[in-house]
Amino acid sequence: MSSNTRLTAAERREQLLDATKELVAEHGFHAVSIEAVCRAAGITRPVVYGHFGDLPGLLDALVRRETARALKQLATVMPEVLGEGDPRERLLAALEGYLGLVTDDPPTWRLALMPPAGAPAALRERVAEGREAVIGLLTEAVRPGLTPEAAPPDPELVARWLSALADESARLILTRPGEFTVDRALASARWALRVLPEQR
Repeated sequence: MSSNTRLTAAERREQLLDATKELVAEHGFHAVSIEAVCRAAGITRPVVYGHFGDLPGLLDALVRRETARALKQLATVMPEVLGEGDPRERLLAALEGYLGLVTDDPPTWRLALMPPAGAPAALRERVAEGREAVIGLLTEAVRPGLTPEAAPPDPELVARWLSALADESARLILTRPGEFTVDRALASARWALRVLPEQR
């Protein structure tokens, strides 16, 4: 979209947030300044100030948008972990959905999973809140056991392990995509979910 195109206030706000996100992705939060955003978006400083007040306001708006976007995406796949059927298959479906989100929207998930240098504390706080919500769902999913005879002694701890494994798979897909793929992660997860409950 040309910077000379007349934008609505909402479109301009999104343009500025997109420009800020790109700067963060390329150089980290420390590299973001009002001037840098103005150059990237092709606008003048008063436009940024009019929408966000100051640099902290701009960064806070970016954090809010990206964490809300990530949580909204997660909400489309997390119901897979609850409900009827084999709990292992439900967990695999949720993992596949999650890793699909990561591959479809790498910039958002890099912010969530690998906050760059200088990331505001609010980003880490909101990511942590989202992770706790996911762990709560996973805890309920594994509480009855992955097989009828194998209820875990500590469902919350198992949920935290599963969350950590999913996030590490996502980070590997983001940082080493030629080597680590969704299919590779799913194959290993399928093996673990089939074999480990039997080791008693």
